[in-house]
Amino acid sequence: MGLCHSKIDKTTRKETGATSTTTSTATVERQCSGQRRRPRDLNSAGEIDEIQQVGGRLVGNGSSEIACLYTQQGKKGTNQDAMLVWENFCSRSDTVLCGVFDGHGPFGHMVSKRVRDVLPFTLSTQLKTTSGTEQSGSKNGLKSATCVDEEQWCEYQPGEKDEKLLPEMYLPLKQALLKSCQLMDIELKTHPTINCFCSGTTSVTVIKQGKDLVVGNVGDSRAVLATRDQEDALIAVQLTIDLKPDLPNESARIQKCKGRVFALQDEPEVARVWLPNSDSPGLAMARAFGDFCLKDYGLISVPDINYHRLTERDQFIILATDGVWDVLSNKEAVDVVASAPSRNTAARALVDTAVRAWRLKYPTSKNDDCAVVCLFLEDTSAAASVEVSETVNHSHKESTESGTIGSSKDCDKKEETSTGTDEIVPVWEIKEENMPESCRIDSKKTTLAECILVKDDEEWSALEGLTRVNSLLSIPRFFSGELRSSSWRKWL
Repeated sequence: MGLCHSKIDKTTRKETGATSTTTSTATVERQCSGQRRRPRDLNSAGEIDEIQQVGGRLVGNGSSEIACLYTQQGKKGTNQDAMLVWENFCSRSDTVLCGVFDGHGPFGHMVSKRVRDVLPFTLSTQLKTTSGTEQSGSKNGLKSATCVDEEQWCEYQPGEKDEKLLPEMYLPLKQALLKSCQLMDIELKTHPTINCFCSGTTSVTVIKQGKDLVVGNVGDSRAVLATRDQEDALIAVQLTIDLKPDLPNESARIQKCKGRVFALQDEPEVARVWLPNSDSPGLAMARAFGDFCLKDYGLISVPDINYHRLTERDQFIILATDGVWDVLSNKEAVDVVASAPSRNTAARALVDTAVRAWRLKYPTSKNDDCAVVCLFLEDTSAAASVEVSETVNHSHKESTESGTIGSSKDCDKKEETSTGTDEIVPVWEIKEENMPESCRIDSKKTTLAECILVKDDEEWSALEGLTRVNSLLSIPRFFSGELRSSSWRKWL
């Protein structure tokens, strides 16, 4: 991945022991390529195993029996999206951790990968600490773990009614996630090599433990659940709220802290967060890790946490960055994943569909980075048996129809468009006059493979166009000096 970690004491130039507390400025993270070194858990005062050797952990394009991941760089520059699937999380066979992280700013790609790598280990440590506190019989364990000096961290204490309705695993997991996000932001603030003053990342994480689902959201990335209604139709259920600055609660908090929220004239639908006396940086979200230039003016990294109980009707969960949700609805994304040829290609099919939608809907804009994680809830063997039965029934139905209708030309055309098992049909209708020449065919529906295909002599580029939505518009003037200078820390 090109991101390596080393632990070196700046004063002694020797490796430090496991006695440091919370975040230590004596730990240096170095950027290099090729070599990998043992990382250090900065938030738990202990060492962690080498990231590449952790079993069941996926961070790149790929798939497993229960999940698939895919990310693609947009036209804005370096891919700042990161993603994660960690099976057997906390050494529990029934627990899976998934997450997507959308970075922004000059060092957004470094921040998103840092949060992806550190946050799960910190959460695992906090879960062990929480369980130890409960076993010791401490009644104030939740308060001490989640209530800190900042007022916003104290607002998320559960009531007595919530404790009775929710399962036992929820409150310990919630307090561990709150504490982990707090420590993660502290680690970024004091990190010696990653400049997080005007760079940050969103985060949406899903922890599945048996039939219990806990979702934590920081920013405007999104988690969507695909389930079936009473009529066995596939529907989409949004599990998170896009934490935009124009939400009433978010806007009130920002304005209370002297921050400003307004949209520019050329993009009235995008509310942004601004400094009190400067038209910068214009952050298009109300919560994020990093972005310390706005942390005194209403921006927070407190996750919005909710619980969901899974049922037999639930099929899969989609986690994706705003590069997908800016052009696709929840239902469209669910239909694309459901119609994928296999589980291994579902995430890529959704990313390819989103990229194609960017070209059609915003031909003069630079498409954003896209990252998708698909977590399948059905058993693999059961899903395979269903697919086999559906294939047999479908083939039997086709043979009956062909025997009845005969070899008419209309039937041949119908079979050609319906029997292609390796192609995915987009769920939205595209008018022919809005489609490029390469995607116009005689049938009313256009397959995904044909739409994505670009001829060798036909190059498409949106580099000369205007970006539709940037997460960060500008950098404050007092930050216009040398980026490597440490003078920016006086503003923290």
